[in-house]
This record gives sequence, C-alpha cells and structure tokens, in this order.
Amino acid sequence: MAKNSKTGDSKRTGAVCDRSQTKNPVTGQWVKRDTKTGKFIDVKADGKPFKGVRKEKK
Repeated sequence: MAKNSKTGDSKRTGAVCDRSQTKNPVTGQWVKRDTKTGKFIDVKADGKPFKGVRKEKK
C-alpha cells in the first residue's frame, strides 16, 4: 500500500500499489479494483475519483 513520509504531514508518497480505478459508464461512479485478481473492491459514492489510485486506460 501507500507510504507516508513523515508522521502527521497527511501526505502520501507515491500511488497506492496493486490498485486501479475506472469509471462505471452506467452509474457514473468510480470503482476501485485489485490489479492482481481483477475483483472490484470499492465504489465511490460522491462521483469523485479515489485519491492516489491510478486510472485504467481504455
């Protein structure tokens, strides 16, 4: 997973590993997915993309 550089600075160093995200064309919500297994992990309810997770190319 992602690493934080200093304690208390609330900043992530690098992207979250082994995760990707894509936008569901039907619902318009962002879906996070495990790159190793391909299973969906989480759905973002507010319509904004996940922070620090790479986007899949179409």
